[in-house]
Amino acid sequence: MTTGTRNKFPPNADQSGLKRVGRKVRERLAGNPTAYKVPSEEVELFAVGDFMTPAECAKMMELIDATAKPSRVFDLEYSDGYRTSYSGDVDPHDPFVKKISRRIDDLLDIDPSFGETIQGQRYMPGQEFQAHHDWFHPGTTYWDLEMKRGGQRSYTAMVFLNKVDAGGTTDFTDLGLSIEPNPGVLLAWNNADADGITNPKTMHAGRPVQQGSKYIITKWYRTKKWY
Repeated sequence: MTTGTRNKFPPNADQSGLKRVGRKVRERLAGNPTAYKVPSEEVELFAVGDFMTPAECAKMMELIDATAKPSRVFDLEYSDGYRTSYSGDVDPHDPFVKKISRRIDDLLDIDPSFGETIQGQRYMPGQEFQAHHDWFHPGTTYWDLEMKRGGQRSYTAMVFLNKVDAGGTTDFTDLGLSIEPNPGVLLAWNNADADGITNPKTMHAGRPVQQGSKYIITKWYRTKKWY
């Protein structure tokens, strides 16, 4: 692991970008009657019901099944047990994937070039993603590389694709908030606060599936063009 003093980019390198993206999304969703702001003074978290249709969810699950491999978390391997789902980037050139991706871009009003490729994730019984932040931490082995290739992760958009028989909630651990997977529902949250400082209160976890399976897609946005 690298140390913070050796990083080329300081911890607050993207504060202005995070503040700018956050303000833009905040204004966009404030004018959208379908976007529900989850009551919290600590995290900007929104929910949009029926963002994807049942048919779209089913098609996306097929694409995930075709691409999913054991998940990784930058510095960690699947065998570490921190993230035991299967995941994979769905084909960004597929017309169906393009349609969903553009819909998310439009919902949040974020420059499409800031968006990473949509990642699909599949959890089977016992699989989970332990508590984590989506934003990048200074002092890690990947910090300088990620700052160069798009900057900090500003916003997260996640869509539940199916009903889980038991377990599999998404928990915001510092907020005491547990969200049941409901097909087609999109969650979106600001990874920073209103001042553009990365927000530790966005810590969240994909709890273990107890029965059935859980499918989701996630799209992360940066502060500038991602490549």
